[in-house]
Amino acid sequence: MFDRLEIRVLPPGPRFAAQLGLWVNGEDMIAGAVRDGGRGQFAADVLPVGRPSLLRATGEARRLELGEPECTGGCCGTLSVVVQRFGGIVQWSDWEVPCDVPHTPAPPPPEFHFDAGQYDAEVARAEADRRWQVPA
Repeated sequence: MFDRLEIRVLPPGPRFAAQLGLWVNGEDMIAGAVRDGGRGQFAADVLPVGRPSLLRATGEARRLELGEPECTGGCCGTLSVVVQRFGGIVQWSDWEVPCDVPHTPAPPPPEFHFDAGQYDAEVARAEADRRWQVPA
């Protein structure tokens, strides 16, 4: 059975621009691994206009930052994962999780395997949905 990805863009707030939210199998991946006060990457960075999303998976493995703690990633590290496509499967593996006080990282999430068709459709849907953008 494959895992299921859902991408949500959280609206901008008083301190931060719109942020990326990632749910896998109904669980908030960022809140689970980054803990209280953490946040996802800025939606504009992960879902840029006129370019493919950083979430797109290819045959080449690459590390993707997904979130950071309230103190910023420069202090305690970031939540990141290696994304790679293997034929009809997109794999998320080799997680790195930020530390918190007393500098103990949360347990890393498990490895996930997505059906490439569902994964690609969800990324394309998120790329096309620009309702979160604030007009200039």
